Amino acid sequence: MKYLIAGLGNFGEKYANTRHNIGFMVLDTLARVSNISFEDRRYGFVASHKYRGRICVLLKPATYVNLSGRAVNYWLQKEKIPVENLFVIVDDLALPFGTIRIRARGGDGGHNGLFNINQVLGRQDYPRLRFGIGGEYLSGSQVDYVLGELDEEEKEILPGRIEKVIDAIHSYVTVGIERTMNMYNNR
Repeated sequence: MKYLIAGLGNFGEKYANTRHNIGFMVLDTLARVSNISFEDRRYGFVASHKYRGRICVLLKPATYVNLSGRAVNYWLQKEKIPVENLFVIVDDLALPFGTIRIRARGGDGGHNGLFNINQVLGRQDYPRLRFGIGGEYLSGSQVDYVLGELDEEEKEILPGRIEKVIDAIHSYVTVGIERTMNMYNNR
């Protein structure tokens, strides 16, 4: 079985430690603990992660978050991975920091990266994991908050929550989306 695990974020030092880069942070951590490296490939940085007989193609799109659909679609087709085996990791303003919410399908919830993926794929029936980044910003400063660096409390919480997301990825590829949702949502 082969899966595409897409972690959304923006490239460049300017964005490295921002809330919008949670997807990149998860995949970077997974690569580090698995002793694998990303390669600069078409539309993104890609690594191959093997877990219990499954092949996970890890993708960090280089198209910026808002245009992630092009990279996701390209790698699904190139690797001949069905959309059902796509798992997208994104940040979510509507959830408290560190909250994990996994869904088998759904709308974009106001997330431009998911909007673009839905638009390019022409469907919404693929699994996704939303990682809460909170919504502690003043009216009109949403962009600054999302593209802002993590505060000290968030930096302290983040490693343990990323570990949970990696466990959820491994669960998804071994026991499926329904059991993974039951095990990881609201925990």
